[in-house]
Amino acid sequence: MIKQGQPLPAASLSQLTSDGMVNHQTNELFADKKAIVFAVPGAFTPTCSHAHLPGYVVLADQFKAKGIDIIACVSVNDAFVMNAWGEAQNASAIMMLADGDASFTKALGLDMDTAGFGGVRSKRYAMVVDNGIVTQLNVEAPKQFEVSKAEAVLASL
Repeated sequence: MIKQGQPLPAASLSQLTSDGMVNHQTNELFADKKAIVFAVPGAFTPTCSHAHLPGYVVLADQFKAKGIDIIACVSVNDAFVMNAWGEAQNASAIMMLADGDASFTKALGLDMDTAGFGGVRSKRYAMVVDNGIVTQLNVEAPKQFEVSKAEAVLASL
């Protein structure tokens, strides 16, 4: 599993924008920026939709005031699902990034197999990334939602 002080792995994450599909390379996307990257097991799932993403939506301005350039939500879903979920959640301030084949999630070592529920998914986590380097990593224990929620990350900045 990735640790604090390590660089993010090189990977491609997809985003559906008003201009079409964009494939972001992590080494370019997070270069010279301070970012919050949080991941959820699945779009439109209960905790993710009722608490995790909404927390970042509500606190986006406060994160920006603390010098955060990008707030990115990552899930092992496709870009169309991530875009629809972002629209349903009024998440215009959040980059909704798809890790469709879980390659980024696996490279981080933060994947889990949910078997019949949905296959390979991401563990729930939040990290602070400064110029591509992980400076803070908060990974949730199974079935928990404490350390990766927006309020906890904001308080740590």
